[in-house]
Amino acid sequence: MNNDVRVRFAPSPTGHLHIGNARTAILNWLFARHMDGKFILRIEDTDQERSKEEYTEQIYDDLNWLGLNWDEGPDVGGDFKPYKQSERLDIYAKYTNILLETGHAYKCFCTPEELDAMRKEAIEKGTSINYDRRCLHLNREEILEKEKSGLKAAIRFKVPEKEVKFTDLVKGDISFQHENIGDFVIMRTEGIPTYNFAAVIDDHLMDITHIIRGDDHVSNTPKQILIYNALGFDVPEFAHIPMILGHDRLRLSKRHGATSIDEYQSQGYLPEALINFLSLLSWSSESGDEILSIDRLVKEFDFKRVSKSAAVFDVEKLNWMNGQYIRDKNPDELVDLVIPYFKKAGYAVDDRERVGKIVKALQEKIEYLDQINKHAEIFFQDSIQNMDPEARALIRKDSSQKVFWSFLRELKSIDHIDVNAFRVIMKTVQKETGVMGKDLWMPIRIGLTGRIHGPDLPLVVELLGKNKCQKLIEDIVNRYS
Repeated sequence: MNNDVRVRFAPSPTGHLHIGNARTAILNWLFARHMDGKFILRIEDTDQERSKEEYTEQIYDDLNWLGLNWDEGPDVGGDFKPYKQSERLDIYAKYTNILLETGHAYKCFCTPEELDAMRKEAIEKGTSINYDRRCLHLNREEILEKEKSGLKAAIRFKVPEKEVKFTDLVKGDISFQHENIGDFVIMRTEGIPTYNFAAVIDDHLMDITHIIRGDDHVSNTPKQILIYNALGFDVPEFAHIPMILGHDRLRLSKRHGATSIDEYQSQGYLPEALINFLSLLSWSSESGDEILSIDRLVKEFDFKRVSKSAAVFDVEKLNWMNGQYIRDKNPDELVDLVIPYFKKAGYAVDDRERVGKIVKALQEKIEYLDQINKHAEIFFQDSIQNMDPEARALIRKDSSQKVFWSFLRELKSIDHIDVNAFRVIMKTVQKETGVMGKDLWMPIRIGLTGRIHGPDLPLVVELLGKNKCQKLIEDIVNRYS
């Protein structure tokens, strides 16, 4: 194994952690752990207006929930601190001056209005909309005069007239012509570095060996390579992973449903299932298996099996996969996960043994934890409030009424009801009424739950208990007889 591999996840704290960024973090983490390398968390918070500390804390929480532990970062430290870009501004200023001194960058005094007019003119003439370098040729006296007049300069990188080539670990050989790049800003007038510049400085100084990110960054790569070359830095390897699309093959957004990690957490998706699912959006196991443990994902990860094509976010498949993980959960651990949802719904959770039996009865029925309250309602309701027309028609049948009265008589004759006692009662009801099959069992299910489908009926009866069963059936008889 290569012990020198160092990768980074560098989110901007301008909002909640998007599912696409989480997938990027996961692939970085898997590769680092596969190579016995280091996973670094860096916070790119130079957008002073939109960056918020609460979003930084949310990033920590989301990554910790996923189990993506980092080796270096703002909260854990490391040899290359600080790990927040807002605390590294003096470093960027230093390298900006180096580029100015070596002729790889120059001061640009053009105002936003002038730049906008320049672009409009270029569009009208059908020429390149790249910056026309009008400030490149300013002499020292002209620069001093503009500065004395109070004008502030942005710093532009001078793009050399040569082709930029690199080999991407996912996409293969990629090249860009210099005329398609244009002299780009590396430092804004207020002294804040642009993304392409700050990222290069940080990645070099933090010894990052591999940059794994979304393929929407491919167009940034030639600019960054040019900066690496101008400063005499070694160029890391790049791996641009395909974007995540919605079912309509458009970029994933709110219209496709939940898009942030904390939304999936609140809905009751399991972190190990989400990691498994997101890993398979771009990558596949050679075995063809889809349910893969974290250990297997780490062991098998290989860029050769990362697809070049965009990945489609299939919510139904995520639900299926999450359901598989729920079924495999240790029952006691699943109870701990479910209790907050029960509390949110106002369900009593003091009797852990009963809660455990309810969870076990519903474990096969749910695909994510937030679904359990709807299913569990039958165990906590005092009366049947909602019943569909088909169910109402069934319980009004003469045979159903016979079953209800017979069931109530037998129920009153015992002190306690459990699975076995219920089965004995139902045999007696069948013999007494002559009702069999669906017409025997369905009225009791509807009378106790208000539903045609649900968990195993004997277990439902045991969990409700004698008194609740009697009350519910009597209520149904009074309302619908």
